[in-house]
Amino acid sequence: INTAAMGKIMKPGRVVIMLAGRYAGKKAIIVRQRDEGKKDKKFAHALVAGIERYPLKVTRRMSDKKIQKRIKVKPFLKFVNYNHMIPTRYMIAGDIDLSQVVNEDKMANKETRKSMKKEVRNLFQ
Repeated sequence: INTAAMGKIMKPGRVVIMLAGRYAGKKAIIVRQRDEGKKDKKFAHALVAGIERYPLKVTRRMSDKKIQKRIKVKPFLKFVNYNHMIPTRYMIAGDIDLSQVVNEDKMANKETRKSMKKEVRNLFQ
């Protein structure tokens, strides 16, 4: 197969489905892709932002406190090997710009990663 003639599918904004690990079956968005890999990760991978816990159904009979708890979204940020995700046909247009919020340098520090998650949660809600 001539891979040079094939187009690149894994681009920022592409919606993917996670295949392996704790987020298997969850949907995510590619923030940044690395087709050649890096020094510490010598495989093709991408930085993804996804939804770990989706909002639940609410009804009129529920209290406001319960509704607020059920409509929360829990995001995740992760470096993922291309083998562990499958691209969908969907792309996220310019309405959600995760590249401004999510940064590879901030992933190393636990406190900055936590603050990034909060910003991503605000974008997803």
